[in-house]
Amino acid sequence: MGILYAMVARGSVVLAEFGDKVTNAGKTARLLLDKIPAGNNDSNVSYSQDLYIFHVKKTDGLTVLCMAEDNFGRRIPFSFLEDIHLRFVRTYGRTVHSAAAYAMNDEFSRVLGQQMDHYTNDTNADRINRLKGEMSQVRSVMIENIEKVLERGDRLAILVDKTATMQGNTLRFRRQSKRFKNTIWWKNFRLSTALILALLLSGYGIMAFLCHGLLFPSCFK
Repeated sequence: MGILYAMVARGSVVLAEFGDKVTNAGKTARLLLDKIPAGNNDSNVSYSQDLYIFHVKKTDGLTVLCMAEDNFGRRIPFSFLEDIHLRFVRTYGRTVHSAAAYAMNDEFSRVLGQQMDHYTNDTNADRINRLKGEMSQVRSVMIENIEKVLERGDRLAILVDKTATMQGNTLRFRRQSKRFKNTIWWKNFRLSTALILALLLSGYGIMAFLCHGLLFPSCFK
């Protein structure tokens, strides 16, 4: 048969439901509402019971739930839940956060019944939702890729910063090396000049001693 029961709730407060009254789906669904963790975290969960699966979508503080046969798969039930959530929020807006129990049941139970029949029996629904599912997967992959690019961008920014720092250190090292080389060159130049002067003075002193005077008188007779 497909989807047999559907419910929209806020926490444990049931706002609207529709289903086959012969089954105990409503009772089981209320028990499941108590098991769903409180808070605003979004989640998609499936619970099995005999030959049936309860599919639960929690988004923006609202819980949308349906019961389907176990051989009906998951794609169509969760597409149904997504559709119901959008219709419910679009119809009632902010009032869903303060409405009393079953406040929307008279009007929205008919919508639940119509969409249950559509997703269960209309062959086009599966084809359309298959495309939606593929598009959703592509969107998820794109978001993941963008996040990876952004994450890689952060790493690249860090790498650029490190590269800039390395380039700055390299320039400083080159300047320091050049100054050091200049200092060594001048030190060697002064040392060489002093050594040459010392040799010249030593030679002059020796010649002056041998030639008996500063003007070398005995050597130029």
